[in-house]
Amino acid sequence: MTPPTTPAPPAAPLTVAAVQADPVPGDVAGNAVAAARLTGRAVAEGARVVVLPELFLPAYHLPALAADPAGTDLAAAGDGTVPDARLDPLRAAARDGAAVVVVGAAVRHPDGRRTICALVVDRAGVAHAAYDKQQLWGDERELFQPGRRGATLLVDDWRFGLGICYDGCFPEHGRAAASDGAHGYLCPSAYLAGSAHRRDLYYAARALDNTMFVVFANAVDGADPWRFNGGAAVYDPQGQPLARGADTGEDVLVAVLDPAVLAATRAAHSMLVDRPADAGAARAALRG
Repeated sequence: MTPPTTPAPPAAPLTVAAVQADPVPGDVAGNAVAAARLTGRAVAEGARVVVLPELFLPAYHLPALAADPAGTDLAAAGDGTVPDARLDPLRAAARDGAAVVVVGAAVRHPDGRRTICALVVDRAGVAHAAYDKQQLWGDERELFQPGRRGATLLVDDWRFGLGICYDGCFPEHGRAAASDGAHGYLCPSAYLAGSAHRRDLYYAARALDNTMFVVFANAVDGADPWRFNGGAAVYDPQGQPLARGADTGEDVLVAVLDPAVLAATRAAHSMLVDRPADAGAARAALRG
């Protein structure tokens, strides 16, 4: 059997930003302005990829999402673009800053599906419904349908798997991204207060499992029971934080992804090329 291979590392470093912020429930237009402001702050620090939290545009507030789907949702066109004029400030920020922005949204697809989406605003300012959350958590299942496929975002010669919050709790999800050649994993998230241990463990583990960078954005603050715990971070391919936010307060965490670090880590820790095709085959059963 031919052993698995991993793609060559990118040619040049890339500066990224993980954002933690507190959007206003139901205010898509206002939150798009906030996302534009935060993108501008990240760009001023050199970021070319900016990741904002899960459902940032309508805010992660399930009662508001249930009460006003027409007001909180963005409509995707047949080609996957999202032409909603409320996004114009964010489109301009991405275009003016030559940055790619990944931001959480509630999206209504042409076939009627409502999903938790990682919206990608490209460097031309075009918004795309790029990836739908595959692993829904708790009461999300009452409002949304799960995504049907994974997605890889290409930024120059960098490859990034897209995941949203609970997706990152499943090792298989990050591994699927790595198997598709990902150098990094971008994760808009919304972790509630009291979950800091899991928040800090899951995404560092996904980085080390797959020897890839992880950019973890998170919601922060808010009012109980919808209070979130920040801790946005960028992890290196050994799961060590390159930047990390506090548990409270808005912040923009900027870090440089170095392809030399990626190459050195994958040379020293070769799990991706050493992994068997099926680790679960031919198991023995023993009695103690």
